[in-house]
Amino acid sequence: MKTTLKIDGMSCEHCAQHVKEALEGIGGVKSAKVSLKKNSADVKHDETASLTMMEKAVKEAGYKVII
Repeated sequence: MKTTLKIDGMSCEHCAQHVKEALEGIGGVKSAKVSLKKNSADVKHDETASLTMMEKAVKEAGYKVII
């Protein structure tokens, strides 16, 4: 599966890397490609990684998922 998240609060490449690491730390997430330019993250995952889990990881990293 692939989910695209809109991320608010990223201002530099370090921010994007922080979001990437947070998302890839979730069980079931295979990879996360985070774009600072697009303020988004493309997350490849299986069914065990829920949108709620992704939103929580991004929030705990200090950013916000825009619904």
